[in-house]
Amino acid sequence: MEKHPIAAKDFRHTAYVVEAHIATITLNRPEVRNALNYRAYDELESAFRLVSADNDVRCVIVTGTDPAFCSGDDVREIMSEEANRARAGRTDTGTPRPTPAAMAALACDCPMIAAVNGAAVGWGMELALFADIRIASEKAKFAELFIKRGLVSDVGGFYRLSDIVGPAMAAQLLFTGDVIDAVEAQRIGLVSEVTPHAELLPQARALAGRIAANPPLALRAMKRGLRQARGTDAEAIGSWAIKTIYQLMQTEDHREGVASFLERRPPVFKGQ
Repeated sequence: MEKHPIAAKDFRHTAYVVEAHIATITLNRPEVRNALNYRAYDELESAFRLVSADNDVRCVIVTGTDPAFCSGDDVREIMSEEANRARAGRTDTGTPRPTPAAMAALACDCPMIAAVNGAAVGWGMELALFADIRIASEKAKFAELFIKRGLVSDVGGFYRLSDIVGPAMAAQLLFTGDVIDAVEAQRIGLVSEVTPHAELLPQARALAGRIAANPPLALRAMKRGLRQARGTDAEAIGSWAIKTIYQLMQTEDHREGVASFLERRPPVFKGQ
């Protein structure tokens, strides 16, 4: 049975506002650079489903509360909750499913703009990749950090990144986990525009306004057409990614990747 989406009025870590046919989804955990815990993931999924269900929405902007766009998983909180689940015997051993927030974002029929106001790393970069258009503040940074934690990317890195920056550059970003700045992101085509920080949201809203001025049925049809043109099964890729992530989470290298991050030291990987 599918769970009911969280109502926007009950969001704790996300702000959801609709104005002039434009929905704005803002990650709002600035104290942890908008890192995602399980609740934040659930709210993101619900927000994208709200957009899809609201025929009055013609464009959606995704952004974060300064100083970051999204710094990926809240490692301390998620690891703590995973440990609690394991102790209670509630570890999920069923068929791996794609990340629900990812699939809700990919299934969203509205044109989507990511207004990247700061670091978009790990799953934060995945979130930016789900958008149709990315514009960046001069303060933005991007990284597919999964390899640094002994993991693989989620569906965004596999399903979207090659289409956006090309196979070789996608491979370089995924294999190295390198951090790139906004200028480099624009050079490789990851973002279409770099703006002064104070102008990012006004620029995103102006672009969303131009999009929202078009016929709403045609906009949603155009978005579905772009999705179908990719011709790849995102759900299958997402399921494979989650299955592989679960397997890699059992390795010593993953535990070392997390520990070295939390302890702020260089990792020592052993291939185990």
